[in-house]
Amino acid sequence: MLRLVVFRAIVISIAVLSLAACSNQTEEGDKKDAPWYKKITPPPTAKPKAKEKKIWDLLRDTKPEQITKVNQYIWRAALEVLDFLPVGSVDPFSGVIVTGYGKPPGGSSAYRATIFVSDPALDARSLKLSLQTKSGPVSLPTQRAIEDAILTRARQLRKEASRY
Repeated sequence: MLRLVVFRAIVISIAVLSLAACSNQTEEGDKKDAPWYKKITPPPTAKPKAKEKKIWDLLRDTKPEQITKVNQYIWRAALEVLDFLPVGSVDPFSGVIVTGYGKPPGGSSAYRATIFVSDPALDARSLKLSLQTKSGPVSLPTQRAIEDAILTRARQLRKEASRY
């Protein structure tokens, strides 16, 4: 019985040592044993391997310090024109104003607005307005009328500022 245990221990240790010897080769050891045509190194002008992109790289913010510039006149005009709406949240760095429901003076239905000022230019493309009632979105002519009122007030504010 003792001979069987010793024999098994010797066989197992030989198997483990031979397996360890096979996996202990380094890259330099491989190059020494490789034929002459595999020992040639690539020319120094060869491009390095591109870094593998992973799905998480797409979700990572590459420029966290990037801040959207906002047109101050459109920003102030939006707050003035829609002053009957309670302001829910304001982020001047990203250009977003979110309001709660409120009724205009002399109006019967309550409105809620989300304003996005996306560009420093005093231009209609810089203003994105989403207006809705409790029953759903507002008609397009009503939304355009409010956008026009905001842009008109922004132009007035700019003219007033340029006088001084």
